[in-house]
Amino acid sequence: MVASIMKVHVLQQTQQLPISLDEAWSFFATPRNLDQITPKDLGFRITYSSSEKMMEGQIITYKIRIAPFIHLPWVTEITSVKEPLSFIDNQVSGPYSLWHHLHQFTPNAQGVLMTDLVHYALPFGPFGSIAHALFVKNKVASIFAYRKELLAELFRKK
Repeated sequence: MVASIMKVHVLQQTQQLPISLDEAWSFFATPRNLDQITPKDLGFRITYSSSEKMMEGQIITYKIRIAPFIHLPWVTEITSVKEPLSFIDNQVSGPYSLWHHLHQFTPNAQGVLMTDLVHYALPFGPFGSIAHALFVKNKVASIFAYRKELLAELFRKK
């Protein structure tokens, strides 16, 4: 039997936000705010959250649109919470064979440096690799670029 090696991809993005650590935590540790910072073309909506406050073991379910008229369920679990500095969400089931997303918040003189570190892999072996090269890599990058732009506007210094 030949073992299949999963190709793990990495996306890392940092963003300086002119807000306090408490403000950052309050916003990002509220699952419902994810709707607000996700591109509309994903048809993203939360269908269940076991808590309105971020906590270890929390289960969150979503629906996302991967193509016109094709919606997939996505289930994540919050596996680590180090309030107010970080949390991790891991996919339990959904479109990826691996989704591990570390959210970090580092206070500094300008406010908070937010870091997203995502490790993800696609199913279907070589077909997943082709899909990643053709569109998934750019789609994941565009989702985080959208968030970065929206967050800059949302938390712009007044």
